[in-house]
Amino acid sequence: MSRPNKKKQTQKDKVKDKLDRERKQKEKRLKMYKTRPQRNRMGKIITGSYMSKTPTIQEPRIAPNYHWFENTRTINQKELSHFREVVKEKMKDPYTVFLKRQKIPLSLVKEDDEKKEKRMNLLSIESYDETFTQKKRRKKPKLNSFSINNLMDRVEKNNNEYTQTNDRNIIREQDYRELVRKRVFDKGSSNRIWTELYKVIDSSDVLIEVLDARNPMGTRTPHIEKYVKKRAAHKHFILLLNKCDLVPVWSTRKWVQILSKEYPTLAFHASITNSFGKGALIKLLQQFSVLHSDRKQISVGFIGYPNVGKSSVINTLSNKKVCKVAPIPGETKVWQYITLMKRIYLIDCPGMVYRTDDSEDDILLKGVVRVERAGYVVDTVKEILKKVKKEYIVKTYGIEEWDGYVDFIEKLAAKTGKLKKGGVPEMNLVARQVIDDWQRGKIPFFENPYEYEESTKEKSKNKNEKNNEKKNVKKNEKKNEKEEKETEKETEKETENETENETENEPENKNEELEIDQNFDELNVKEILIGEQKATNVKKNKGKGKKKKVEVEEKTTKLDKNENKKNQIKREIEEKLKKSKEKKEKVDKEDEKKEKIEWDDLF
Repeated sequence: MSRPNKKKQTQKDKVKDKLDRERKQKEKRLKMYKTRPQRNRMGKIITGSYMSKTPTIQEPRIAPNYHWFENTRTINQKELSHFREVVKEKMKDPYTVFLKRQKIPLSLVKEDDEKKEKRMNLLSIESYDETFTQKKRRKKPKLNSFSINNLMDRVEKNNNEYTQTNDRNIIREQDYRELVRKRVFDKGSSNRIWTELYKVIDSSDVLIEVLDARNPMGTRTPHIEKYVKKRAAHKHFILLLNKCDLVPVWSTRKWVQILSKEYPTLAFHASITNSFGKGALIKLLQQFSVLHSDRKQISVGFIGYPNVGKSSVINTLSNKKVCKVAPIPGETKVWQYITLMKRIYLIDCPGMVYRTDDSEDDILLKGVVRVERAGYVVDTVKEILKKVKKEYIVKTYGIEEWDGYVDFIEKLAAKTGKLKKGGVPEMNLVARQVIDDWQRGKIPFFENPYEYEESTKEKSKNKNEKNNEKKNVKKNEKKNEKEEKETEKETEKETENETENETENEPENKNEELEIDQNFDELNVKEILIGEQKATNVKKNKGKGKKKKVEVEEKTTKLDKNENKKNQIKREIEEKLKKSKEKKEKVDKEDEKKEKIEWDDLF
């Protein structure tokens, strides 16, 4: 079979074909823009739509629901207040858990006490009647002392309580300079570790604070507990007493009893082979996972001081070495995520230390700093010998008697063979060994819980006494203020009565003056009339008889009598005015004398 011969395309033909193809594609595209989609009876697009191959997308629509037209849930004010009280009591209890928090209106319940304190209660200072009603008074400044005597008493108290040591305004020249703490003793309080800690707090649902059973209150971090209460109250908080094997049973039992008043506490001994409290802790975590069944998993964060045993607790729970462990502080440097079960995850956190007023010796004995980096450590042995009983030191080191901590170190150096040339003991090296034994638990020591309980009771008593004293002082001040206000009111009333009496007397004088003025006016009018009558009579009756002369003389005598009466009334008014002036001068003199006496008492 012979194949047909194909003509060879030249370059011009290829170009023509390409141009034709492009032209056809353009025409199709333009037609597509012009054409409209054809729809079915149901409204579905059949042909002619732009991108007709893709399925038609219907507009989203909310499904109608009859609950829209029902009544909303309402609550009475009394019921709301009762609900608030009940919820507040339950929120304070660490053993209760809120389920379905999103459905409970906790925004109605949460009212910060700090905001309440900041709010001004104006009615306690000035009542509504005294400010707005007819009984309103002029606003007076609120002073600590309303009278001069109270002011003098306050000045005397301040003078008696004054001491130069507490006065900050005095500039003192120091002969010596206080030593600055080494940077080594600030370990565990860097920004890096705190950022790691806050990561753990944010990503965990349950927080477990690990404490050292030998000194649980010393290795506790109240700052973080307050932070969790304020900012993350929905997270569960647990205290775990680790290293129970280094402490007698009665002390752990008592510490659990004391700490369980604030948070749920568990005793624990971390070891892969021979552990204690492992089952109880796992059961508790499983309970939390059941409570949060709406979530896929739960994360548990371990926080606390360095060298407390956080990573060793995680190893005991997982039954294998998952985290790095060492009897030295600062082994874990970054947070680690570990799976315990399908629904429970564990988070390991580096040890953090909140900056307090602890001395260098206290920081070393808590196990926050490594002994090799501490430098000169001989003085800390003195505190170890104070805290530990002599029997325990004799059993551990075999030294029966010593005179002071220096003699003890010298004898221990001679016994262990840690000497320099010429038999000089290496004091610092021996002291490091003693502190290392303390941190690892070779020297038996623990804080007595009963002593702590007694001290807390005494502190609470002192606080109550101080509060009662403050309350009594406030009550007495209020009483004094009330008495002063009453005295002021009485004085104001007396002054008002005096002014009223003066005002009552004034109108009488005014009435008398008006009567006198009226009499004067009448007399003047009569005089004018009489004068006019005289002139008319003289003109008319010139040369008339003696009768008219007699009448004129009688009228003149009457006018003279009226003038005499007028002068008498004037004299009486002047006498009354003099008496009123004398009274005022006497009152002014008495006030001046009182003011002089008060100023003499002041100075």
